[in-house]
Amino acid sequence: MKKHLFIFAALLLSATGSMAQEKKFSAYAVGFYNLENLFDTCHDEGKNDYEYLPEGTNKWTGLKYSHKLHNMAYALADLGTDVLPGVGCAAIGVSEVENAKALTDLCAQPELAERGFQFVHIEGPDKRGVDCALLYRPDLFTVRDMKLVPYRYEKQEDIDNDRQTRGFLTVSGTMADEHVAIIVCHWPSRFAGSEYRELAGRQVKVVKDSLLQDDPTCKIFVMGDMNDDPTNRSMVKELGAKGDIEKVGADDMYNPWYNILAKEGKGTLRYDGAWNLFDQIVMTPNLLNPKGVNNYAELKFWKHQIFKRDYLLQTEGRYKGNPKRTHAGGVWLDGYSDHLPVVVYLLKQQQ
Repeated sequence: MKKHLFIFAALLLSATGSMAQEKKFSAYAVGFYNLENLFDTCHDEGKNDYEYLPEGTNKWTGLKYSHKLHNMAYALADLGTDVLPGVGCAAIGVSEVENAKALTDLCAQPELAERGFQFVHIEGPDKRGVDCALLYRPDLFTVRDMKLVPYRYEKQEDIDNDRQTRGFLTVSGTMADEHVAIIVCHWPSRFAGSEYRELAGRQVKVVKDSLLQDDPTCKIFVMGDMNDDPTNRSMVKELGAKGDIEKVGADDMYNPWYNILAKEGKGTLRYDGAWNLFDQIVMTPNLLNPKGVNNYAELKFWKHQIFKRDYLLQTEGRYKGNPKRTHAGGVWLDGYSDHLPVVVYLLKQQQ
């Protein structure tokens, strides 16, 4: 298995003084990216994908599709390389992907193919045809099991109107010789009331708790485009994702993005000049080191990053500084996404 090692000196304090000892660590990156409408050019029966057809409103031709694939592959391969140059992420959750064909075409792009990326995808019920998926490198993350847990409405009117939407893609696997599970989400949009995202938070918590009941040692990441900020009720109250490590209880999760938005005003998408941080990766307490402790004998969270590159941003005009999306105002920009990707880095000491 190919591993990227970090070597640094750590000061070990003792009652009689201190000494330096060289330690070796394996570093792993886990990311998430909303790919903003990665559609192929063919109609999927039963799906409302008409705007992404050659004759549709976006005039979605083979040329545009090939450019989109290249742009997405380039950004995905770049994700995590600030810390792991030439390696990048072991696993990346993605949203707004139409189907397995689009994922096959994406993983065939040279930037991803040379690292051996594969994908997990289960076709979902979303009427527009967009799904979540997990891209992964088999040499760094081994898939054990997968399932798509459906989003279930509670209101009878929603059930009667068959308002099916994206479920929660749950992938169990092995990373750094440990049991790791990744739940990839794309919660209901802002056009729906906050109650629908709060419902999503409660349902994902049930999935997380079920995984821990089966294996209390399982290290779990919940990631996705939540369509809510880290400070919203769906995240804080319903999912139990706290922004302060010291306040994370056994039943909670840690949200490293909370203070990035609340205190630094940084985000992953921009609306009317203000940043939101809908794209998040939160984790169970067994991935954390308590304050004052740096014990990486097991796989542990190290740091996190909103992945910003100049090529991902508008460089001029009214929307300068915004994520450079595929289309804007009916014009093809040949961009990337209206969201920025996020990544967390993990460390494990080598024995």
